[in-house]
Amino acid sequence: MGWLAQAADGSVVLVLHIQPGARKTEVAGLHGDALKIRLAAPPVDGKANAALLAFLAKACSVPKSAVSLLSGETSRSKRVRIVGAEVSVLEALASA
Repeated sequence: MGWLAQAADGSVVLVLHIQPGARKTEVAGLHGDALKIRLAAPPVDGKANAALLAFLAKACSVPKSAVSLLSGETSRSKRVRIVGAEVSVLEALASA
């Protein structure tokens, strides 16, 4: 899976394609080598990034502090690190 990688420290790194301003926040399947996520939040003042990190924390049952944006702060293409997430939960999220 090109969108999901396990780091040496046990954390998980996701490659994401984000669609801000959508009707609702949800996983939309794969978009090339990235996992596509639709966000209801607008891409203004970091609101979409905050909504993304909160959505991923809730979906993976980890605290918000365990989810961090590695790259793509102003881009639709983002890399996110999640500490303590189960790979199986992320795979299920992608196939739902």
